[in-house]
Amino acid sequence: MPEPKILLVEDELSLAEGIKLNLELEGLACTWIPRGDQALKQILAETFDLVILDVMLPGMDGFTICEKVREAKNFTPILFLTAKNTDDDRVHGFETGADDYLGKPFQVRELLLRVRAILRRESWYKSREISSRQVFGSHWVDFDNFCGEGPQGPFQLGVKESMILKLLMERPGQVVSRTDILDKVWGEDAYPTSRTVDNFIVRIRRVMEQDPHHPRWVHTIRSVGYQFDPEGKQRKGEE
Repeated sequence: MPEPKILLVEDELSLAEGIKLNLELEGLACTWIPRGDQALKQILAETFDLVILDVMLPGMDGFTICEKVREAKNFTPILFLTAKNTDDDRVHGFETGADDYLGKPFQVRELLLRVRAILRRESWYKSREISSRQVFGSHWVDFDNFCGEGPQGPFQLGVKESMILKLLMERPGQVVSRTDILDKVWGEDAYPTSRTVDNFIVRIRRVMEQDPHHPRWVHTIRSVGYQFDPEGKQRKGEE
């Protein structure tokens, strides 16, 4: 089995050398690029299992790179590694499509743990526990291409929305707790609040449900989590 390929985008030479060495000691293949504009071209031209991306870079900043990568329908996992570590920075990073966000300074051990966690999540998402194309009623979702067709017409899903929906569809009729969703989709350290899950469920319902305020497919189990109903039955009083 080939070793996972990591692209490291960091303009601080000594830091980049240290990260690259530690990744390679973990059995991961690492390519290093110091400039943002060069990195964008590399990401779009080559297949990587993970991109470790600084925000403040010459040529193009990391937030812009992430946005352009997602606009190109490229869903390679991205881990931001940056000194821009305010709550607003973190929220902005996740909104651009990042998978995780680690502030500087950091412990190398924590970085390696997060890298392994992202690679595990990516491996799970690409697994074939269920087929990549799932049908709900007369509509469908395609997890390989992050798209589908619902009551409102064709739709595109973000990475996290796809992961949440795949997790729920893997367990039809079962209640999946917010804690389980956070752990499986983000990892326990990436997002500390279960409210995050609720916000993503709102986005999923907008494209999957005829009436998002009275869902048929993705139900709220109060104080616990969410449940995918393969029969699409509406429940009284649920919003």
